[in-house]
Amino acid sequence: MVRVDPKTGHLVRSVVPSGPSRLASAHKTTEQVDILAGNAAAAYRVDPALVRSVIDTESANNPYAISPKGAEGLMQLMPETARRFGVANPFDPRENILGGVRYLKYLQDLFQDDTLAIAAYNAGEGAVVKYRGVPPYQETKAYVERVSLKMRKAKAAGHKEPPAEAKREAPPYAPVTAYYDAEGRLHLTTQ
Repeated sequence: MVRVDPKTGHLVRSVVPSGPSRLASAHKTTEQVDILAGNAAAAYRVDPALVRSVIDTESANNPYAISPKGAEGLMQLMPETARRFGVANPFDPRENILGGVRYLKYLQDLFQDDTLAIAAYNAGEGAVVKYRGVPPYQETKAYVERVSLKMRKAKAAGHKEPPAEAKREAPPYAPVTAYYDAEGRLHLTTQ
């Protein structure tokens, strides 16, 4: 089901798991996102609180989120940004987070300032360069404030390291992952 999120105005695709364990499934998904985000943050040396704050702000942990402008997945990557950072399937949580974190790291290296990196994540690096700072767009100003506030709260709460299971080696086989694309088709992959 696709609907408009009343808080953000983004199009959000919802998948309702069947069976009695819906709440457990949602909790498990959040834990999986935490693990993926923590691993990607560590791999690219990006603050995990920043990664989680971007995910929370962009998609509210919905891997099937689609914005009105066409951004997709947990970190709301535009198709050209996804391709640029090696994301073949933006609805795959692992790929999306890795691509989004690579993009965040690129922006941090480019601007040498987290606030400008956050602004560029929302408005594009060209807008930050053009305005020599946070662009004067209301949406971008509000975005920077939301992400920064979430980061401060996460740090004040003593942002936890990813669970120990995140540090285990990958299984010797590739588990099957199911996802729906923007047109609602089911895809199965072992990536």
